[in-house]
Amino acid sequence: MRLSRIIMALTVGLAVVAVPTAAGAAAPQPTPSATTDPPQPPPYTPQLTSLTVNRPTIYLGETVVLTGTGFRGNETVTISVTVTPLAAPARGQAPARRSDGSTVAMAPVAYQASAPLTFTARTNAQGSFTKSYRPSVTGLLTFTASGRDRSASAELRVLDKKQPLPVTGDSIGTPMKLGGGLVGAGAIMLLLTLAWRRRQRLGGVAH
Repeated sequence: MRLSRIIMALTVGLAVVAVPTAAGAAAPQPTPSATTDPPQPPPYTPQLTSLTVNRPTIYLGETVVLTGTGFRGNETVTISVTVTPLAAPARGQAPARRSDGSTVAMAPVAYQASAPLTFTARTNAQGSFTKSYRPSVTGLLTFTASGRDRSASAELRVLDKKQPLPVTGDSIGTPMKLGGGLVGAGAIMLLLTLAWRRRQRLGGVAH
């Protein structure tokens, strides 16, 4: 009787010890990657910011279109204009010459700008904008577009309006000299013709 009680007590003890072990073995174990390797975001690819003009060179009074890309969406971009006068001929280069051989000194001409030198443009959701601009000053214009944290620049060369060639004393003198020579040659030919006809008449009378 005492032996059976001892056997029963050992059996119950072993059952109690085995239950937590089985429960621990049945519980799912987390994978190492789920705890030590969090998901990584995709690599960031920066968008290039640019500013372009549709024509690199224009004449005074014409209009260009500025196009900006790569800015932040729906932001206000400030565009500033810097004007550099067109330079005179570099040292060592021959200046402009008249037909008589004399030279003309070339110097930059300053114009008072009435077009704004600072204006703004609004980007769309993709960070792009277009803006028309009509310069009222000649020279090399540098446009700088600045957003909240991005900027870009572009250049435009503005030349003076096309002017017809002026009529100068030199340009008139050459045609007049040429015309005078032709008139003189024509007079000599006329005199020679008259003299030849006179000889022909006198020869006919003598016969």
